[in-house]
Amino acid sequence: MIWENTRCIPSTDENVHKYVFTNEGAKGAVAEAVLYKYPTYEERTVICCSTQSGCPVGCRFCGTGEFFIRSLTGEEIVGQVQHLFADKGIDASKIDRCQIMFMSMGEPLLNKNGLVDALRKLHVLYPKAALLISTSAPDVDYQWVRDISVEIPTVGLQFSVHESTDEARDLLIPFKKKLNLQRIAEEGVKWFQATGRQPFFNYCAHDKNTDDADAARLESLFDPRIWQCTVSVICEQDESVAAANRRQRELAENFMSMMLSKGFSVRCFDPAGQDDIGGGCGQLWFVQDFANSHPELTNKSCGAGLPKVHTPRVIEIVAV
Repeated sequence: MIWENTRCIPSTDENVHKYVFTNEGAKGAVAEAVLYKYPTYEERTVICCSTQSGCPVGCRFCGTGEFFIRSLTGEEIVGQVQHLFADKGIDASKIDRCQIMFMSMGEPLLNKNGLVDALRKLHVLYPKAALLISTSAPDVDYQWVRDISVEIPTVGLQFSVHESTDEARDLLIPFKKKLNLQRIAEEGVKWFQATGRQPFFNYCAHDKNTDDADAARLESLFDPRIWQCTVSVICEQDESVAAANRRQRELAENFMSMMLSKGFSVRCFDPAGQDDIGGGCGQLWFVQDFANSHPELTNKSCGAGLPKVHTPRVIEIVAV
């Protein structure tokens, strides 16, 4: 057994389940994965799985912004996906749209060996599944990212841009060894030229980055003929979840209209289970419990001790 202990946490929304995986001992680790159906597993299944235990990047809206344990092996990554399918009796060959996203916990591009191994194994196991790498854009050699994306034609790439200026993005993502927005744009173009597929940039919409100037800056960086756009809604700390969702949803919808008017294809991913199990990316409540109980395994990330910019509740709205 790849993972010694597994736990399923159902949401009040029957379309989503969270799974927590743990291994104990000197090489212990914890991971989370989330399983969604839209509206049935056969029609569309989405899995968000972890590539690291904790994360060194320290994003200030993420539940693992304080600590890092270690990178996961390829087997530990694949084991999450296999367990979710097996637990719900899902026949992956019968899914019309299957998406496996490396975006639950950890920075995929800081785990080259584990990620490449997992991508190859998952493509053999589930050849029809889209495999989406979601990255905060650490400053690594992106040639290997292009190479594995050419080798496996189902691999997609999304950059977590989140802000329209480097100054604002640095506050959100304190990890210093990362690409700036201009270099992200350049790497996306190289990936598009190598694969023939459009990369995505993910943008966190809030009340300080959704005006005309923000949209214009993004358009100047990311050519809509090459890039697709994902707009995410973040719930602010000082609001109830329901009130925040309504207000932030309006902000995101207005900003999506701006981006659509500039020629972007704007997509949405609306995860359920935000309020009771922490269904979305960065919603790592159970992982935090494990880290607090195993201080001997954890190291502080670069974000440790820095103020939270947003609560770890992220909702993505997709409009195509």
